[in-house]
Amino acid sequence: MNIVLFGAPGAGKGSQAKFIVDKYGIPQISTGDILRAAVANQTKLGIEAKKFMDAGKLVPDEVVNGLVAERLAEKDCEKGFVMDGFPRTVVQAKVLDEILEKLGKKIEKVIALNVPDADIIERITGRRTSKVTGKIYHIKYNPPVDEKEEDLIQRSDDTEEVVVKRLNTYREQTAPVFDYYKAQNKTFEIDGTKSLEAITKEIFKILG
Repeated sequence: MNIVLFGAPGAGKGSQAKFIVDKYGIPQISTGDILRAAVANQTKLGIEAKKFMDAGKLVPDEVVNGLVAERLAEKDCEKGFVMDGFPRTVVQAKVLDEILEKLGKKIEKVIALNVPDADIIERITGRRTSKVTGKIYHIKYNPPVDEKEEDLIQRSDDTEEVVVKRLNTYREQTAPVFDYYKAQNKTFEIDGTKSLEAITKEIFKILG
């Protein structure tokens, strides 16, 4: 069961990926996690990636693709995996197909969580982190009970200006990836504004 979870930043991919991991016993593959692990383990590609990260630059595709290829070849991916936040471009999607072909695998299902921009902006800009406990809240959907207001901070990349930029980038670079998989008859779309439980139920129905 090789799955790609698709959707804009803040669409809820990470939350749903965890439910899939728990139910089907397959790993969640996130490029952020792969990068952090490779840097911590000081692998060849990890050392290469760290140079770019330390310079505040984006890690180039060839390094990210190499890390993804290494991760997908690991034993825990034999029964399948769920990709979260990758591929982000059509070029990456094509490379992913090549990586999987060498492993005798292919992407089977691409599940998109569709959420309007206004909802995404509200979700992300409403997030607050406690500098005391490290817990993450939402001022509307999950307000803190025992935290002081002055202890709650908004991350610099959770401001409306940054979120709008990220959504524009998503539309320009990542949205075409869905069309790429649609041409292969692998796509399913879900209303991402439904409750967490309703979305999970729909995903499980698609996966069977």
